[in-house]
Amino acid sequence: MRISKKKLAAEVISLLKEEYPDVKCALIYEKPHELLIATRLSAQCTDKRVNMVTPALFERFGSIDEFAAAEVSEVEEYIRTCGLFKTKAKDIVEMCIMLRDVYGGVVPDSIDELTKLPGVGRKTANLIVGDLYGKPAMVCDTHVIRLSNRLGLADTKDPAKAEKELRACVPPEEGLMLCHRLVWHGRGVCAARAPKCEACVLRNICRSKDKTGV
Repeated sequence: MRISKKKLAAEVISLLKEEYPDVKCALIYEKPHELLIATRLSAQCTDKRVNMVTPALFERFGSIDEFAAAEVSEVEEYIRTCGLFKTKAKDIVEMCIMLRDVYGGVVPDSIDELTKLPGVGRKTANLIVGDLYGKPAMVCDTHVIRLSNRLGLADTKDPAKAEKELRACVPPEEGLMLCHRLVWHGRGVCAARAPKCEACVLRNICRSKDKTGV
């Protein structure tokens, strides 16, 4: 007899807490707008690559005002290796113009307001409200969606639907850190193509039909 999703989520949370007690956002930043920009850059790009690019970017443009006044073409040169750099550069400049002109230079603390910014979707907005403001958040990136489906916590590849399904079974105060832990676990153990099931702390409760080595 299968346990409920809420009980399954509780077990996943408990096991991952033991496995990854000190995880945090992998993106490196010092100022609130820097996390916003770094998260935008991370779309279809690794956090490792973003962290290689942002030091020079943030040194050149040290504030929201400086980004807002930047030439898009110059921002492009700093982020060229991140992929989709033209779209991302445009979004970065435009979001900083909006932060300056509409929000008084302060990164909003609500998902509704954040998603009004150019290039900011729910994944980015959830990360910002969770990491910056300590509010309940569910950051549904590719790792979180993949692992949630394999574990049986979600049954969709759509980020918005996955967020809704996870919010239904995960306590609000656990959501952000669960997502961070799922990301770390997805990178190190539960990879997309070759999951290391034999080394997985979740192997005994995972509902995946594709488990290997166990």
